[in-house]
Amino acid sequence: MGERKMEDTQQKPHAIVMAYPLQGHVSPAVDLAMKLASKGFTITFINTQSIDYQITKGRQPRAAGNDIFAGARESGLDIRYATVSDGFPVGLDFNLEQFVESQLHLIGGYVDELVGKIVRTADPPVSCLVGDTFHAWTSTIAKKYELVNVSFWTQPALVFNLYYHLDLLKINGHFASSCNRKDTIDYIPGIKAIEPRDLTSYLQETDVTTWAHEIVYKAFDNVMGADFILHNTVQELESETISALHQKKPSFAIGPVFPSGFTKSIVTTSLWSESDCTQWLDTKPSSSVLYVSFGSLAQLSEDNIMEIAHGLWLSGVSFIWVLRRDMVSYEETYSLPVGFEDGVKDRGLIVTWCSQIGVISHPSVGGFVTHCGWNSVLEGIWCSLPLLCFPFFADQTTNRKLVVDDWKIGINLCDEKSITREEVADKINRLMSGKSGDELRCETKKVKRTLENAIATDGSSEKNFNQFIKDLEVKIHKAKGLAAASSQPHEDISNIDQ
Repeated sequence: MGERKMEDTQQKPHAIVMAYPLQGHVSPAVDLAMKLASKGFTITFINTQSIDYQITKGRQPRAAGNDIFAGARESGLDIRYATVSDGFPVGLDFNLEQFVESQLHLIGGYVDELVGKIVRTADPPVSCLVGDTFHAWTSTIAKKYELVNVSFWTQPALVFNLYYHLDLLKINGHFASSCNRKDTIDYIPGIKAIEPRDLTSYLQETDVTTWAHEIVYKAFDNVMGADFILHNTVQELESETISALHQKKPSFAIGPVFPSGFTKSIVTTSLWSESDCTQWLDTKPSSSVLYVSFGSLAQLSEDNIMEIAHGLWLSGVSFIWVLRRDMVSYEETYSLPVGFEDGVKDRGLIVTWCSQIGVISHPSVGGFVTHCGWNSVLEGIWCSLPLLCFPFFADQTTNRKLVVDDWKIGINLCDEKSITREEVADKINRLMSGKSGDELRCETKKVKRTLENAIATDGSSEKNFNQFIKDLEVKIHKAKGLAAASSQPHEDISNIDQ
C-alpha cells in the first residue's frame, strides 16, 4: 500500500504519545511516534523529566528547543516534545518504592494538567492519546479531553492475552490461589495451551498483592476503555492470539516498530552513555563474538555473575558482556573472579552499556545471551542471532517459551535459576558452533524473514498499520461530528403542544 500520508495539512491527526518511563518502553514508543509522524501525523511526545534528564545527562548540553527529536524535525517530521514531572526532584536516583508511588499515585495528575494545556493550545488540534498500556490513567484523561484512546503494548500479544484473561485464570485456580494449579492451561481464547511455568512471573506467584500486581490490575482495568490496541508483534507469529483479541477490542499487530532499516535511530533514547564497541568488533572474525546482555532492569546474584564469568572463560569464545553498575543491586557493586579480566583481555570486552543495535548488527557477532526482554528478542531475530535464554521476571519467562519451545530459535541457559560454569560454557559452545548452532541459525533466519515480510510495503504489519490509521480517522471524524452536534443550540420543545 506504500506510504499513506495525510493530504490536507489542516486536517492532520495530532497524537499525544507517552511512553512508560523505563528503557524497554521508551525506545519502542519513540519508534512508534516516528512511524506515525512518517505517515503524516503531528506528534507531541511526552517524557517524564527524570527520563529526559537521564537521556541527556553526560551528553553535550543542548540548546533551548534542541530536544531529543531535533534530528527528526530536521528530517521533516512534525514532532514536538514535552516533559512532565513524575512527582520527585529531577536527578533523584529513584528507588523501587518511589517509582511505584510515582506511577500509581502521582504522575497521572501531572499528565492530566499537561495534556489539558496541550489540548487548549495545540495547532493542529489534538485528536488522540497514545499511551503505554501500563499507564493506568489514559482512559480517564482521553475521556476528559474527548480524545481517541490508543493503547500501545510493547510485549508479545500472548502476554497481553494472559493479563486480559486474569479472571479466567483465577476462576480455574491457576492464579491468585494459595496453591496455584500446575496442569496445562487450555481454556484461554487465542492460546492453544500453555504450561503454568511459562506464565509471566507475576502470574506464577501466590502473593498477588504486590506493587507489580497492582500495576497490572490497574493497567488492565484501564485498557477496557481503549478504542484501539497496537501490538509490537507480527501477526504471522501470533495469529490466533491477535485474532482472539481483535474480537474483544480493535487490535493491530504492527511490529517490529524498528527505526527504518534497523539503523541506530536519529532520536537518542538510551538512558546511559554508550561505549563504542565497533573498533574492537572490527578485529574479530565473522560470527565469532557472543553478545551477553540482561537488559536495563534485571539483577543477578553475585554467584550467578561469578558462574557466568567462569563459563565465558571456559568456553574460549570471544564476547562482549554488558555489566551495568547496578547489576547486583542499587546499593552494592559486583566483583569478578580474580584474574578474569586479564585472562580474557584478548577475547573479551566488558562494558557498562552500549548501543545494542550497533553491536548485534555487526557481522562479527554470532550469538546473544539474553534475559528475553521483548525488544532484545525482536532485535536478536532481526540480526539472525540464535538466543541463549536466561529470563528473570515479568514477561521474560513467557517470551522464553516463544523463543525456545514455539519458534525453536534459542536454547535455555539453565532449567533452574542457579547456574554452573560448566553448563554456561557448554551452552555457549552449543550456541556458537557445531550442528546445534547451525540449526538454530537456520530457524532464526526463517523467523527473520517473517519479520521482514511483515514490515514490507505489502506486509501484514504495514497493512495493519494503514488500516489502523483509516479506522482512527473514522473515529476522529465521528468524535468531531458528535462534538459539533452537542455544541449546537437545541430547540426548546417544553411548550410544544402534545
